[in-house]
Amino acid sequence: MDIITGFAQGLMVAVQPENLLYCFVGVFLGTFIGVLPGIGSMAAISMLLPLTFYLDPTAAIVMIAGVYYGAEYGGSIASILMNIPGTPSSSITCIDGYPMAREGRAGIALFTSAMASFGGGIIGMVVMAVLAPALAKLALNFGPTEYFAVILLGLVAASAVSNGSPIKGVAMVAAGLMVGTVGVDITTGAERFTMGIPEMRDGIHLVIVAMGLFGVGELISSIKANATGAHQNEIDYKKFYPSRAEWKAMFGPVWRGASIGSFFGALPGTGQTVASAVAYAVEKKVSPNKANFGKGAVEGVAVPESANNSATQTAFIPTLTLGVPGSGSMALVIGALMMYGITPGPRLLVEHSDLFWGLVASFLIGNVLLLILNIPMIGLWVRLLQIPYKYMYPTIIVLICMGVYSLNNNVFDIWMTLLFGWAGYLMKLFRFEPAPFLIGVVLGPMMEEQLRRAMLLSRGDPMVFLTRPISGTIIVVTVLLLAWSIFAALRARRQGRMMPNLSDE
Repeated sequence: MDIITGFAQGLMVAVQPENLLYCFVGVFLGTFIGVLPGIGSMAAISMLLPLTFYLDPTAAIVMIAGVYYGAEYGGSIASILMNIPGTPSSSITCIDGYPMAREGRAGIALFTSAMASFGGGIIGMVVMAVLAPALAKLALNFGPTEYFAVILLGLVAASAVSNGSPIKGVAMVAAGLMVGTVGVDITTGAERFTMGIPEMRDGIHLVIVAMGLFGVGELISSIKANATGAHQNEIDYKKFYPSRAEWKAMFGPVWRGASIGSFFGALPGTGQTVASAVAYAVEKKVSPNKANFGKGAVEGVAVPESANNSATQTAFIPTLTLGVPGSGSMALVIGALMMYGITPGPRLLVEHSDLFWGLVASFLIGNVLLLILNIPMIGLWVRLLQIPYKYMYPTIIVLICMGVYSLNNNVFDIWMTLLFGWAGYLMKLFRFEPAPFLIGVVLGPMMEEQLRRAMLLSRGDPMVFLTRPISGTIIVVTVLLLAWSIFAALRARRQGRMMPNLSDE
């Protein structure tokens, strides 16, 4: 009853004209900035934060939150239409979103993205309202061993993202892990694999890898294929909506993606990219349509978008209830709160209940606004595909260069992006999937950091991963999953060998 009362109280706060206005401004500007490649939610919040200095604290946080999840949604638009991740987390959406656009189903992909984001946002909002204190306590029980076990599970599942040989999938994950080690070792301060290049001391940014593999790699592939025109078919608004079968296929992935995203969003330091990557890998394992993943499956768009948006909502749980920012964007939220004299922590729910419940209720309003804003614009976005390739190529390259250059204001990053573009083209040429590579880059540095912390705390005893209940359970599940993958691969190979013999008879 307290939750219902609190949400009703928050709804009254959220629908006040000032809060409603700034919620709209936040999601509108966030979506617009999110479409621009490489900018991301953190840069969007940083650019718009000065606008909140003279606002009421509740209106300011509602606007910042709107910018946050608006930018995360906007990133999927460029991912689907041009294979350029608008935000790091939307790079997972490229895997199936862009193939759908190439098949003339860009409208369905954008509609699926909008509905999955809406569903994930609503589920994340409910989780935050109902389970915020409980999830905050659960997050406190997660130490280095638990984080390592969860990431290991994600990497094992990621090897299933590859549509080809499982060995190729594992090889791509391993290659991604190696790329993630480039830079200065955070523990010893030693330089690793920098080849004496000062610009590589900070490592290789995820945006550089994602834009190179998916954006530049696809451009090179398209140019080599001598593509001379764009999609010239008439735009039929009836094709913008999924069929009954696609609606049915979307339902389960949205629930599973939102559940995984809500969990990872509440864990400080993981975030939307990890949530999207793990959710996609898990869905690839359990989906009855796993053979079509990477080729334009609706489920492949629904699950990362649902996980992404639900993680965005629940990322506020540790930020507000523990005062622990899970990402740079959440650190800006804490800074904005402290600027108003509000200290995040367990007392915030009691001392500033209007702000907390008003923010939760604004998630509902903001996600509805995202639908109202973006579904009517699907036709406009799809028309981008009718622009001739000879104009699209330079435009996309300019956008990629601008987005990458904005990371560090360094031309070296542009050259690195082009290098990964050629790597992405070669992967496609030799039928290596880039998705497991990207997931390895995302999860690798975090896995290494948590492994080192766990070994330091246990004084080098590796049994600590099995003696702790949560990490031990997750590792057992990981081993079972790995064993099942090996068994399935061997069985498929055996059946493949038997088929020629049967045909000879």
